[in-house]
Amino acid sequence: MSVEHLTPSAQNYVKIIWGVQEWSNDPVTPSLIAARAGVAMSSVSDAVRKLAEQGLVTHTPYGAVALTDEGRRAAVAMVRRHRLLETFLVQVLGYTWDEVHDEAEVLEHAVTDRLVDRIDAFLDYPTRDPHGDPIPSKAGHLPTPDAAQLSTVEPHGEATVERISDDDPSLLQFFADAQIGVGTRLLLSPGAPFSETICVSVAGSEPIQLGRVATEAVWVSTP
Repeated sequence: MSVEHLTPSAQNYVKIIWGVQEWSNDPVTPSLIAARAGVAMSSVSDAVRKLAEQGLVTHTPYGAVALTDEGRRAAVAMVRRHRLLETFLVQVLGYTWDEVHDEAEVLEHAVTDRLVDRIDAFLDYPTRDPHGDPIPSKAGHLPTPDAAQLSTVEPHGEATVERISDDDPSLLQFFADAQIGVGTRLLLSPGAPFSETICVSVAGSEPIQLGRVATEAVWVSTP
């Protein structure tokens, strides 16, 4: 689906609504959208009304906001733009994975569908971005890895990192310094009692303790 006819604001909002539920089953409320977008509730209410008039969302007063089929297609198209741009910036222009999110947020509104398709072909049709997030195909297919948050996994044995949230650049820098990235195999062990930590080691290195903020940002698969 082409999103070129949508305003940057509409593009942002459908992507935010979709993103809230990509890794969670929580209902998408206007207050949650406002928190994600960093705007006032009044701005979200006005935006949701306009999106509903365009047939992109449904919303009942004091209820959750849901994407229509057309809204979902637009959101997935924006996600495709964003993640392909992040991948291009890392693989071709030498950006680090903690630098690309904000750049892609700007560029995703300026590129054309034709340029996005050219980037996809140039990169040989990648399926995941530098943070492990799945990249939708041109047809809208979204391969989702079978993964769970590290905070929910029993801290025993091995796990493989499938995805790391890009919400916090400083946390991404921390993981890079610890040599933890997408595809890294971790050896897990319990942290200190009552500390809500998990000990992880990489390739036989000394274990490090990850707190709740870190373990909730990492999705892993287990044997």
